[in-house]
Amino acid sequence: MHTDTTPQTPGRTVGFDSHPDSFTAAVLQGQTPAQAVVENIYHKVPLKQLTAWAQKHLRADDRVVLEASGNSFQVVRTLMAAGFQAQVLESCHLGKLKEAHANNDRISAVRIGKAYLAGTAKLVWLPDVRTQERRDVMHAHRKAVKRFTQAVNRLDSYLSDNGVRLENSLTQLDEPTALKHIGDAREWSAPKWSIIESYLAEVQSAAHIRQKWERAMALEVIADPILLSLVRLTGVRDIVAFYLGAVIGDIQRFKRAKSLVKYFGLDPAFDDSGNEQWSGGIGGHGHKMMRSVLMQSAQCILRTDRPLAKWGRQLMARKGSHNLSAAAVARKLTVSIWYLLQGKDESVERIDRSMSLKLGKIISKVGAQKMKEMGTNRKQLRQQMEYIILKGRVYSVDPNRTSRPERSSKMTTLAEEYGLR
Repeated sequence: MHTDTTPQTPGRTVGFDSHPDSFTAAVLQGQTPAQAVVENIYHKVPLKQLTAWAQKHLRADDRVVLEASGNSFQVVRTLMAAGFQAQVLESCHLGKLKEAHANNDRISAVRIGKAYLAGTAKLVWLPDVRTQERRDVMHAHRKAVKRFTQAVNRLDSYLSDNGVRLENSLTQLDEPTALKHIGDAREWSAPKWSIIESYLAEVQSAAHIRQKWERAMALEVIADPILLSLVRLTGVRDIVAFYLGAVIGDIQRFKRAKSLVKYFGLDPAFDDSGNEQWSGGIGGHGHKMMRSVLMQSAQCILRTDRPLAKWGRQLMARKGSHNLSAAAVARKLTVSIWYLLQGKDESVERIDRSMSLKLGKIISKVGAQKMKEMGTNRKQLRQQMEYIILKGRVYSVDPNRTSRPERSSKMTTLAEEYGLR
């Protein structure tokens, strides 16, 4: 904690422009952007001196605000650990305020501070350590999937350039037999075969990394009763459940289901200004990545015989739009996710065939070697997962629901009981 004995003047805002190795801070006195006076600017201070700098120059009631960037959360955690107030501002709004003709770290620090005082820049929720770790894994997995897709496309393009199409084998390029399939397709010269081997090595390396992260996510879902209960929802498997846990974090920050729907950007856009009225789709706002994931889940739901799928197909028949129907299903799925995470649960009496198949696929990602390290086997792990789902909190999707279930005060500790933590 700092020991500064300077008389404290309320209202000081510190605009903070952070970089990987240094930061610039502008100390502003005033309650509005028009009243704000720059007391001091600390330019290009080494980031490793952050705690010492804060203890020397900041007061207890100062509020440090910075733009969301790569290390912004770490900076906030460091300042909070030293006893200071710090918050992250949404980068989208701040980016629009940047001057096109003149910009440097000093200007940016002052601009960030004034944007906070104006009250127009949204605050970004600071994830707890566990949620931050989940987000790191989520981003690593998405990069691995992207790398795998790019590697497959490169190999597919090269094979196509040489008159070879292996449409049925492209999804199996990460298997050891892939090289034989390609070799049997035609005669290859030594240089071309070397290129194919190089491309295929990239595919298999990317597949290995992707499988590593999927195994890690599957283990986390199995170990967390709340994430595992999400798997009960049609269209939600281990990856989607893990993504939801990483993106949502603390569900209590969403007071209503509609707030979560809006956060994901699944509410339609509209413009009702003047005499003109316009309503459009769901693109252009909200959490783009999670919206895309839930739309994929909705597409899967529409291919089932569940009540929500039947409701979605009826909507599609009336509106004549598959995308509109999928968006509506994704929205109802999001509402169900909110209820489940809030602990508003209903009992599950049995594990049906669909749920059993889903659990089997999750267990397969864990692998025999990892189960051996955990001191369990496939049968035991399945029994543990089924028990958690039957006794943990769940929520069944009913598109015709009008009443809200009572909130359950029961918090399951089944993961600790089975030693999965």
